[in-house]
Amino acid sequence: MRLLIAILCGVLFGAGMIISDMVNPARVLAFLDVTGDWDPSLAFVMGGALIPSGLAYLIHRRMHAPVLADEFRVPASRLIDRPLIGGAILFGLGWGLVGLCPGPALAALTTASWQAAIFVVAMLAGMTLFRFTAGRSA
Repeated sequence: MRLLIAILCGVLFGAGMIISDMVNPARVLAFLDVTGDWDPSLAFVMGGALIPSGLAYLIHRRMHAPVLADEFRVPASRLIDRPLIGGAILFGLGWGLVGLCPGPALAALTTASWQAAIFVVAMLAGMTLFRFTAGRSA
């Protein structure tokens, strides 16, 4: 049952990315170009996403445990450290350079976008490289 709900949530997320056109790098780059030909439409998409997120946090605060798990797994740390800042910078640079980030890139695979496929292959290569090098640069 948990797997089915996870798949349904992923399909819903991907459909939302496609319907909102967040899988279109040109639209994303136009949104990020605030000094040029700015397209504010994705601000409404992101703002709209705050509504279910806020509701989920309100519901979370009133529940003792999730419906399909023993406990909530919400990060307790509020520490802003170098890995978090570095990851945020890399994420922002990647999003700004190519107009894709991991979620929309995966959703874009369903549209047979070769650019998204290249992005996902590069993303998986980076994740693999990190896995093999994590903890070695202490």
